[in-house]
Amino acid sequence: MGNSKPKSKSNKKPTLKSQIEELNISFKEEQDKFLRLFAEFENYKKRTSKERLELYKTASQELMTALLPVMDDMDRASLEFTKSKEKSLVEGFSLIKNKFSETLKSQGLIIIQVNKGDEFDPEIHEAITQIPAEDKKMIGRIIDVIEFGYKLGEKIIRYPKVVVGK
Repeated sequence: MGNSKPKSKSNKKPTLKSQIEELNISFKEEQDKFLRLFAEFENYKKRTSKERLELYKTASQELMTALLPVMDDMDRASLEFTKSKEKSLVEGFSLIKNKFSETLKSQGLIIIQVNKGDEFDPEIHEAITQIPAEDKKMIGRIIDVIEFGYKLGEKIIRYPKVVVGK
């Protein structure tokens, strides 16, 4: 039993240099994973923040849409009140209408400005009907505004209803 030779090892022990290289590669892979995860998280935060802001802006859209007919009725009533001889009645109603209008504006409601003679734009206006234009200059232009349009922030919640000259 006395003649034993040390067996040669088929598994070489990794050198320090190769271990460092392996660790550097592993570190770079983990660093890359971390940076990707961090970027994904930042994108998630931005997206949810944007969605939350958008939800906040349009959260009152249903209520605003429901109140628009009331605003229309107040506009019509205001026209009738101006025919009245009782100044205090006209002034009182005007104050109420203005307060209501200002409250809606403070919540982000914006009236879409449309004037007679403006160019008809199907992206912004809703044509109710077309009538023959008295003047050739009025062809394709707005003859009358039937109902005002409104935006909530940048989103149109009701298109202005107009009559167009043909």
